[in-house]
Amino acid sequence: MPTLRLFRHYIPASAVFLVIADFVLAMAALHGSISALQAFGTDVHSLGVEWKAAVFGGVMVLCNMAMGLYQTRPAEGVVGIFVRLLIGLVSAMVVLALLFFVFPSLLVGRSVLVVAMAIWMPMAVMNHLVFTGFVDQAALKRRVLVLGAGSTAKALAELHEHQGRFRSKIVGFVRLSHESPALSEAQMVGSGGELAELAAKLDVDEVVIAVSERRNTLPLDELLDCKSKGIDVIDGTTFIERETGKVALELLSPGWLVFSDGFEDSHASRIARRVLDVVAAGSLLLLSLPVMAVTALAILVESGFKGPILYRQHRVGENDRIFEVMKFRSMRVDAELDGQPRWAHKNDDRVTRVGRIIRRARIDELPQLFNVLKGDMGFVGPRPERPEFVEMLRGSIPFYGERHRIKPGLTGWAQLCYPYGASEKDAAEKLQFDLYYLKNRSIFLDLLILIQTVEVVLFGRGAR
Repeated sequence: MPTLRLFRHYIPASAVFLVIADFVLAMAALHGSISALQAFGTDVHSLGVEWKAAVFGGVMVLCNMAMGLYQTRPAEGVVGIFVRLLIGLVSAMVVLALLFFVFPSLLVGRSVLVVAMAIWMPMAVMNHLVFTGFVDQAALKRRVLVLGAGSTAKALAELHEHQGRFRSKIVGFVRLSHESPALSEAQMVGSGGELAELAAKLDVDEVVIAVSERRNTLPLDELLDCKSKGIDVIDGTTFIERETGKVALELLSPGWLVFSDGFEDSHASRIARRVLDVVAAGSLLLLSLPVMAVTALAILVESGFKGPILYRQHRVGENDRIFEVMKFRSMRVDAELDGQPRWAHKNDDRVTRVGRIIRRARIDELPQLFNVLKGDMGFVGPRPERPEFVEMLRGSIPFYGERHRIKPGLTGWAQLCYPYGASEKDAAEKLQFDLYYLKNRSIFLDLLILIQTVEVVLFGRGAR
């Protein structure tokens, strides 16, 4: 099944179809509710019903999106889908109540809304179950032939084997004559001289180039022949980017960073992003003031009214500028008594009882809203890291410094796609998602990340 690219962000067509199906079903549910109530003699005003049905459908889709129901990572089976749809339904009721309060013209009767949601729920469950089974069928995946059988192709093969996120099926690898094979004979299906014929024989939709040395080595005539026959030809790094939502360090070269599309940010986009930061941070700050007050009191009580409430720490920001980040203190005061920086890890004994709760709910990060308002951070971007760790990671992870070309964020693409990182290996993995965001960032992607962050907070993914 093809992948669509909207505002530079890759989205599987299956997710788009599922969004459209949910929207149409929600509209149908509202229409069905009105028809059912009218059939039983209930007086229901249907003025402007199309517009109201569209609003109802839009809210249901946004709440489902916030529950992670349109991500490539499927929910946890039938129970997971049902639970997320149920929470999405409750969230939609709250959102609709607020909308009706602000815009009374959108109001539909309480009975209409209750019946519509009762109709919507079983249809939505069935819709998601059908789509999950439908999309998982291998026959619907794009068939891909990889040109190359050396170290680059091996790295691609390993990513394909271990990722579990690919939307395409690799049918085989084609070895070029100058390459030293790094793959088994069972994985290879031919040589470069017969590429076009082989692609046709294997019913291939796409040829992926995964060759380390390309100068005077690529079978250009064969590749052009493939393109002329409607078979797409794509670079291996771009293929991984599209399939996994990250930029693979194993395949990355400085030339690809320079010459690929993306890594652009217009003046208008920067202004729009700053407005979004201020509005989102200001709104969330006002809404969370009661929670922040209770958290501050809990920290004071647990520490016997002795320890500080806020924890301040130096972090590396845009263009390597050092700034001071603020968080609610979730660890003991003597957590780094020896002055040695340490990553937090699972079941860290330095975390207090209150700290465990606020870390899981991400409440400890709420004071960073002041950093966003101040301009040290954006609402969306790579998570800021400590200078000591940055210095270490720059020396061991290629392209690590690229993530500091933009403002760090309160949430980000890496936070959605990868759990909490507490090692050099985790930092390298998260960097690949940060590079994807840096390359493809847009207001559209920022809004998607903000909506889907609700799921991360609600289900505690990645919290430590």
